[in-house]
Amino acid sequence: MGHTRQRNIALLVAGTFFMENLDGTILTTAAPSIGRSLAVPSVAVGITITAYLLTLAVLIPLSGWITRRLGSRRIFLAAIAIFTLASVLCALSTSLPELTIMRVLQGIGGAMMVPVGRLAVLRVTDRADLIRAIALLTWPALVAPIVAPLAGGIITTYFTWHWIFLINVPLGIVAFFAALRIIPTEERESPPRLDWLGLVLTCTGLGSLVYLGSLLAERDPGMILTIGWAVVGFGLVGLAIAHQLRAPHPLLDLRALRIETFRLSHAGGSLFRLTVNAVPFLLPLLFQDVFGYSPLLSGALVLFVFVGNLAIKPATTSLLRRFGFPAVIVAASAAAALSMALMALLSSSTPLWVVIVLLTASGVARSTGFTAYNTIAFADVERVEMTDANTLASTLQQLAAGFGVAVGAVALRLGDSFGSGSGAFGFAFAVLALLTALATVEGLLLSKSAGENIRPARG
Repeated sequence: MGHTRQRNIALLVAGTFFMENLDGTILTTAAPSIGRSLAVPSVAVGITITAYLLTLAVLIPLSGWITRRLGSRRIFLAAIAIFTLASVLCALSTSLPELTIMRVLQGIGGAMMVPVGRLAVLRVTDRADLIRAIALLTWPALVAPIVAPLAGGIITTYFTWHWIFLINVPLGIVAFFAALRIIPTEERESPPRLDWLGLVLTCTGLGSLVYLGSLLAERDPGMILTIGWAVVGFGLVGLAIAHQLRAPHPLLDLRALRIETFRLSHAGGSLFRLTVNAVPFLLPLLFQDVFGYSPLLSGALVLFVFVGNLAIKPATTSLLRRFGFPAVIVAASAAAALSMALMALLSSSTPLWVVIVLLTASGVARSTGFTAYNTIAFADVERVEMTDANTLASTLQQLAAGFGVAVGAVALRLGDSFGSGSGAFGFAFAVLALLTALATVEGLLLSKSAGENIRPARG
């Protein structure tokens, strides 16, 4: 397959990823407007966000088996159609229960769209082109959490909340017909019988953990309720792991974790994803609640993280070519940890240009680390094992991203005991910096030759 078609498929899948990622976070800003429209408290709208994230977490593990049975092209097209139709139905909702049900339907489309789309890219991409392809697939996860608050604010200020969903319609239609044209048809496999016990244990366990994350993000979740969901979630996930290590044909094949590069991407890499996803949650709160900045100024400042993401993108391949994966991963995670430690020192008297430089540098580290971790994950995975590895990767990454806000919220509440205002946020950013530094340690232990088989040749 030609390089142009490979790139076009990667760009198409990246566009669908952006829709899925954006819809996971954009409703936060619009919650008051939706609440007024549906005659419910704005805090109650949080259930629509939780329902969407729960559906993603619960159904992503099933995507690998369904893809084998029906083919990635057919499932990807169906996922885009479901997501687009659900977006229309969300905009037409007249009550909170109705909106929540439509968000679940939207989550079903998203749960299939993400892993199946990435698998379609991996199957047509040679190892030599893997870095460029993954770099294209990485930007939606980087951009969406940053632009979502500003986009949500603009839409609800100048239009109505319904347009948050309606903007997906033209994008979905274009994506569907583009996929119809460029995604290749492939032979369907005959997968073994579905691992029903693994499905029940995995889906209920992951769903419980994601719900636990949403509880932890609340101001007063309740100690007994939180402990209860933690016991249930971790207990079920533990049983699911034990079952899938013994099952002949498990729902999630954990054997990919034996590969050093894949394990690194989803151990230290999960810590990295978790902390960098917490930063866009904490920054707007710091700027507005403590510094007294307007929502517009706050959103504009956070966009400089995105500026850093874009600025370093053209150089990512060159960095990996020159220094290799281990050095780039260590440098990116260490730089991200340092940027979070410096965020802990911000105050209302900090000059805006200093804030802008810091957030831009944070974006550079964030983008470089994301690309390196996401690419090295599949460096040593054989093509025949790609479906199982991709499903496991999607599940672990969704869980890490889902817990980012929860960890930021818990760190902020713990920081309240060290003082309100800047003190609490300083403590929260210090916790994030420490967790990110742990990812740096694992990078230091990585084999020097890790990722050499997909490292672009110098010259």
